[in-house]
Amino acid sequence: MLDIETRMRIDTARDILVGKVPDPKSQVEQITIALIYKFMDDLDAEAEEFGGERRFFAGDFARFGWASLMRGDLSGYDVLNLYADAITRMPENPGVPALFRDIFNNAYLPYRDPETLRAFLKVIDEFTYDHSERLGDAFEYLLSVLGSQGDAGQFRTPRHIIDFIVDIIDPKKDETILDPACGTSGFLISSYKHILRTNSDVEGNRTLTPDENRKLADNISGYDISPDMVRLSLVNMYLHGFAQPHIFEYDTLTSDEKWDDYADVILANPPFMSPKGGIRPHNRFSVKSKRSEVLFVDYMAEHLTPNGRAGIIVPEGIMFQNQNAHKQLRRMLVENYLVAVISLPSGVFNPYSGVKTSILILDKALSKKTDHIAFFKLENDGFDLGAQRREIEKNDLPQVREELGHYLARVRADELMGNKGSVPTDRVAEHGMEYAKKDGQFTHGIVADKEKIAADGEYNLSGERYRTSKITRSNWPFARLGEVFRKVEETISPASLRTTVSYIGLENITQNSGKLTGSVTTDNPAKIKSLKTVFCLGDILYGKLRPNLNKVWLSDRKGICSTDIFVVRPRDERVMSGFYSHILRSDYFNDAVLRQLTGAQLPRIGWRAFENLEIPLPPLEAQREIVEEIESYQRVIDGARTVIENWRPKILIDPEWPMVELGTNVEVVAGQSPPGESYNNAGLGYPFYQGKAEFGHVFIEKPIKWTTDPKRFAEKDDILMSVRAPVGPVNLATQRICIGRGLAAIRPTDNNLHKLYTFYILSSLEAEISGNMGAAFSSINLKQIRQLKIPIPSLETQRIVVAGIEAEQAQVNANRELVKRLEQKTQDLVSRVWQGE
Repeated sequence: MLDIETRMRIDTARDILVGKVPDPKSQVEQITIALIYKFMDDLDAEAEEFGGERRFFAGDFARFGWASLMRGDLSGYDVLNLYADAITRMPENPGVPALFRDIFNNAYLPYRDPETLRAFLKVIDEFTYDHSERLGDAFEYLLSVLGSQGDAGQFRTPRHIIDFIVDIIDPKKDETILDPACGTSGFLISSYKHILRTNSDVEGNRTLTPDENRKLADNISGYDISPDMVRLSLVNMYLHGFAQPHIFEYDTLTSDEKWDDYADVILANPPFMSPKGGIRPHNRFSVKSKRSEVLFVDYMAEHLTPNGRAGIIVPEGIMFQNQNAHKQLRRMLVENYLVAVISLPSGVFNPYSGVKTSILILDKALSKKTDHIAFFKLENDGFDLGAQRREIEKNDLPQVREELGHYLARVRADELMGNKGSVPTDRVAEHGMEYAKKDGQFTHGIVADKEKIAADGEYNLSGERYRTSKITRSNWPFARLGEVFRKVEETISPASLRTTVSYIGLENITQNSGKLTGSVTTDNPAKIKSLKTVFCLGDILYGKLRPNLNKVWLSDRKGICSTDIFVVRPRDERVMSGFYSHILRSDYFNDAVLRQLTGAQLPRIGWRAFENLEIPLPPLEAQREIVEEIESYQRVIDGARTVIENWRPKILIDPEWPMVELGTNVEVVAGQSPPGESYNNAGLGYPFYQGKAEFGHVFIEKPIKWTTDPKRFAEKDDILMSVRAPVGPVNLATQRICIGRGLAAIRPTDNNLHKLYTFYILSSLEAEISGNMGAAFSSINLKQIRQLKIPIPSLETQRIVVAGIEAEQAQVNANRELVKRLEQKTQDLVSRVWQGE
């Protein structure tokens, strides 16, 4: 495992380079070249120590030895010229093997600042290598700084996702393994480690023979179109024990020299995007397309051996886009290769890309043994889905890996299917094709018939489409939505309007609650571009894009709205809009919508699919009674929320209480600059918090980042104050944390000052503190915090004040519980409409 000092040295090297080499990929290349340079010199030194001779820096190249670079009597420009000359000429060095010559090919120094180079080489000089695998771990960390490679659509695959796919595919020691879009060879190295792990005894000793080791190294290969990626891949493979890695600069889609090469295992995360005008592939592909993701999947499927397996990450568009090439590809996969699909959360590739992805599991032999495909959906992968991707407890990967492995093993053993095409009813859940293990059902997956997938000719691979609803039909009849509601088609150009108008965008409808938020009126509608849909009082507005599902608003006015919103209006008096605004907002309806989404970048539901969804149709009187009951709950909920949102600790200050400068009774600690990287993935460092306006009066629970270089700590129960706009909001730290520049920690040092009293008094003075700071982008410094005057009564009086506020807080918490209870009652009431009494 990578030690923290090596990690910090790599970060320091990047920090030194960033002023001269701002591009992360170029930084990685410069560090790579320097590390290999130093590594070669270390190997020469080791050879000399054991009585051998130098190999890399001998003859004419002896003057480039590392010790020469580090001589103190050389000027900065002498060092710069020596190093620049060395890395440029290294491919000519007869003592350097072909692999290293490839690494140094076209290498150069992209800056001419001797001080930067000296500082950089000093950090590189601190690296020591007692084992190449240790260097390999360091290099893996270095590669982790690589993100998007621009228009190529290449994104670094998270290590835990790579290992998850490799574990499912389970490559064997005698199988050929290929990644035709290998990048830095993450899949290949993970496969190698997997094979070593599965060929070890109980004590962890490897059981492979020397011949098996040689064959394994020969069996692993990768292609990449980018020479930079090939260079990094060669280094990565070498540092993980591959003396002669089989990594080739090769365009998998337009070259056909390797078309006749097949593999037992193919693993890849191919580029998601195609260049403008598309790819111009050679003519040997079965599927005719110019889309890189389509061609890569076709290539991998067609290049499996008869018993071959593949794990491929694909963009969501492959699953349901209706272009002929996509449908042709899906048909080929369903009929000949595909055994499982795993839907990944949409934030897996953050912060580089928000594209939604899935994993295709191909097994050429197994696919022919079954008429079914398993679909799994991952909600959590062990990290949150924000830009920082912080580690969390929820992780579906182990459960999905176990369930899919169990399913595939049963198919291989013919235990699940019996005769091809039949599914024993005792092993299938009552609703849909949900596979039942001996000890229970799938928790994250379903099994669907290939016949059902092929029925409409679309071969749609969205698993939700085949999940049969588990709800019991209610006692009331069901009807197609389009039978009782019509879509409002009327549109208008806002530029033609001359008066104030209500304009509703998706951003104005609150998810799940149906409330409006933000500004929804404009007195200058000409600023609103393109045609908009007209809505009237009593219409229902429904957001049709996936990120905005459950955005349902019952109109209380006339206005215009975004065309990303369906406007539906009752066809007759059989339905109440007020009732169906709740029905369309329910989880049951939302689940049905999810099964009908189409589109890649912004999945949405089309009107034809939407109007064919079935909804319960109780009598009008029953609708009215249900709405009255929900509204009675809502009135109480709204009142309770008003209490919650408006309550602030108020302290009635007695004029007799002495006013004392805060600094006489407290210690004030300033924050520090934010860390450059997050370290929590390895369980290292300290939680780091930056000041944020939305913290308000809540207790902090989650860090912004993690740092290994803490300078400013807040202790548990310290008061945290936001010192940048908005100035004044305070919080209480729930643990020992490192604080950022946006925060200051306030720590009472006088036993006569009650900590919670100080917190509440500062909270009650928030508006006054913020108002005194002036401009919107104001800040408050430590001196100003210390000079704040607060009333300090006797300690007993402080305790009484705190007790009173905590009693009020208990009432506020009771209102929160009341809101939860009544919201649950509302959900239960709507559920009964769907399920029946």
